[in-house]
Amino acid sequence: MTTTTTRAASGGVQSVERVFELLEVITAAGGEMSLSELAASVQLPLPTIHRLLRTLVPSGYVRQLPNRNYALGARLILLGEAAGRQFGSSARPMLDGLVAQLGESANMAVLDGQQVVYIAQAQSSRSMRMFTEVGRRAPTHNTGVGKAILATLPDEKVRSIVTAAGMPTPTQKSLGTLEELFADLEKIRERGYAIDDEEQELGVRCFSMAVSGAPTPTAISVSGPVSRVDEDFGRRAVPLLQEAAEAIAMDVRPTRV
Repeated sequence: MTTTTTRAASGGVQSVERVFELLEVITAAGGEMSLSELAASVQLPLPTIHRLLRTLVPSGYVRQLPNRNYALGARLILLGEAAGRQFGSSARPMLDGLVAQLGESANMAVLDGQQVVYIAQAQSSRSMRMFTEVGRRAPTHNTGVGKAILATLPDEKVRSIVTAAGMPTPTQKSLGTLEELFADLEKIRERGYAIDDEEQELGVRCFSMAVSGAPTPTAISVSGPVSRVDEDFGRRAVPLLQEAAEAIAMDVRPTRV
């Protein structure tokens, strides 16, 4: 169970903190919960939960479904999109630093449903470089950022995401089964970073690392032609990715005012 008492003791407005706690709990549950499930997940009286939800429904931040469950509302999409753009903008200096030190394009992506969406990029100045459009969506199982994010999640969550999305194999090196994916995720967890070894596009290799402590599952990457992005490149890239990921996490860490 989560607790509201600790938050309120810090001087915040209790009703606001409770609203966000409910939204976070619904989000963690997959976007939909019954009133009884909410009551079992937060330390709030049932009438309080019901009153807060009645406030959120007319404003569009929460919906009540035909089965009487409560789900995240469409109004949150606007907030999420704006927050995503701001999150990407705040990380841009770190991505620029990766490009300056490694000479290859750098990206940041977040998990959105069953896919990753790219929210920031810093391009290499080389004539032959990788370009990923901000806003582009991609599978999790055959991208560096996707696999780095999956490696931070429980196996049951990974299975749910990948089963729902499917496992397309755009190249002969793409992972096509859950068994192959789980074996690769185990390696990623052991070494701390992911590699997309021509799994999304032939001739392209990517090193990626999750951003621990980010407000949503997030990863950053550097990618380029396999002729330049080799093992020696990886040895140089991994510590720099770690530094950048830590800097991004520090930048977005919640602070008390």
